[in-house]
Amino acid sequence: MILIKLFISFLKIGAFSFGGGYAMLPLIEREIIEVHGWLNPHEFIDILAIAQMTPGPIALNSATFLGYKVSGVLGSVIATIAVVTPSVIIILIMAHFFNKFKESKYVAWIFSGIRPVVLGLIASAAVNVGRGAFIDIKSVMIASAIFYLITFKKLHPILGIVASAVMGVVLY
Repeated sequence: MILIKLFISFLKIGAFSFGGGYAMLPLIEREIIEVHGWLNPHEFIDILAIAQMTPGPIALNSATFLGYKVSGVLGSVIATIAVVTPSVIIILIMAHFFNKFKESKYVAWIFSGIRPVVLGLIASAAVNVGRGAFIDIKSVMIASAIFYLITFKKLHPILGIVASAVMGVVLY
């Protein structure tokens, strides 16, 4: 029964998330924590950290790790398949029709309407993750320092991850 719930949850996440992995985070968080209670917010943030550090799309990595946490290897396979299934189907359908409609003003309007929603979903995910990640002044200092270095000093994100890990070891 839990595998069916896992499949349906990640199928919904895959079907109704536009804008990539970060835009999916609010939906994943709601399904996993609020609806099913499979994880608590701190476990969710830990899994997101792992999903961001491993190669591949964050949505796919999150589904794989969350599926494993909920129901082992089979849960991992089920969640991964479920989250990519809608995208594969949609891409196949769009590829078939895209050349016919790519110059349509209606298609341009649809994408213009979707872009701000994607930004809102990513911002929502950032706020929700921030609530759980900022546990004290040290965590705020680490996040601020890495944000500054990556955004303004153009530090490579991998070096930012390594630097934050070092800061975490030193400060905690």
